[in-house]
Amino acid sequence: MADFAISSHIYVQAQLNRITSLSPGRDILGLERINALLQVMGNPHHHLPPIFHVAGTNGKGSTCAFLRSAIEASGKICHVYTSPHLVRFNERIRIAGQLISDDELAEILRETLDSAEMHDLNPSFFEITTAAAFLAFSRHPADACIIEVGLGGRLDATNIIKNPTICAIANLGIDHEGFLLSPEDGAPDDPMTRIAWEKAGIAKTNTPLVVGHYTPSMNNIIAEHAQHIGAPLYTQNVEWEYEVREDNLHYKDQKGAITLPLPSLKGSHQHSNAALAIAMLRHQSAVDVSEQALCRAMTDTRWPARLQRLSDGPLHRLQAKHEIWLDGGHNANAGKAIASHFDVNVQDNQYIHLIIGMLSNKDPASILAPMLGQIKSITVLPISGHDHHDIEAFKSIIINHDIAIKSVDTIQSALQSIDNIAPNDIIFIAGSLYLAGTVLAANEQYPD
Repeated sequence: MADFAISSHIYVQAQLNRITSLSPGRDILGLERINALLQVMGNPHHHLPPIFHVAGTNGKGSTCAFLRSAIEASGKICHVYTSPHLVRFNERIRIAGQLISDDELAEILRETLDSAEMHDLNPSFFEITTAAAFLAFSRHPADACIIEVGLGGRLDATNIIKNPTICAIANLGIDHEGFLLSPEDGAPDDPMTRIAWEKAGIAKTNTPLVVGHYTPSMNNIIAEHAQHIGAPLYTQNVEWEYEVREDNLHYKDQKGAITLPLPSLKGSHQHSNAALAIAMLRHQSAVDVSEQALCRAMTDTRWPARLQRLSDGPLHRLQAKHEIWLDGGHNANAGKAIASHFDVNVQDNQYIHLIIGMLSNKDPASILAPMLGQIKSITVLPISGHDHHDIEAFKSIIINHDIAIKSVDTIQSALQSIDNIAPNDIIFIAGSLYLAGTVLAANEQYPD
């Protein structure tokens, strides 16, 4: 899937144009190309600080954000590689706490693309980005390196890392079915078990693997793989656990129990993401993180477009009297998490005016169905540059509900066209991280 990355920096844009020319952003799974590319680049991934490798369907980005906050709160330097970006390509590569500069980004992309073209390797967009990030990280000293899996795990480009300090698998669900559920000899037939099998592919011999609590078949397939390759396994509700009690997060493992404030990130699903990050930090010994730093991480962590309230800006001023919330969630797990948040936080006689845009390969019902009782109106938006659902896909879901629905062309028009909105109603924008990026840019609320 093309990322359609653009930049206002002329030299960065020149390299992004080269990526499009070399490889039109298609998703390609496998380690052959990334291995070949890194070899001709001098194997920069062999020269990185201790690596925290995180896979999952939902929550892996938030888990990485908690990890970064805790490590930095301990006074240490941290590199971070995540995807996708929302507004600027630079968001993918954070060097020593700061987004990579345009000048350095242009240079590492140029070097990566020169290597790929010289050896006729034809890597994908994500493979180029991954190799460039490793190159940048190898040139800057740091105490830790956090790497988020892009797609799946077993065949994801980031899985070229052979000796991470620790690996983890966040929440699991169905997504990217065309890639992760394609028929393959030896792969489990059950979709959710297959997803767990794919994600478990990041496990490495003698490297701790920290995982959440899933269905029995998913837990079993992960445990079987960990045992087969000799990866020490630490499973939620077995080797570690947490609970929310009296407005605190209570965590416990073999090292003892700690009590932390609840995460500042909105949504109860962030409790499990934070707990997974804590479990990762406490089941490795390469990077020392204090309990005080964990406390700070709970309150300091920010992660854009995850139940994020828009601040004052050009977009928000179009509906300045109302709360406007934004989330890039686009699958069933995200839909349930969003609905759960609003179940708790939306009062009686308070309704949601939903603005939504979804890619054509996503299921609109996954977001709408859990929220139908809370929605007063729906405004459907296109996703510029991508195949997306039109209004008819949403109409079929609300056919038995008294929900007004319309479609418009821009986020500005969507906000301006909301009518019949009560003083305490809220506006919620959802359905795609691409849409979320458009919203943040329009509101001049850039991720940093």
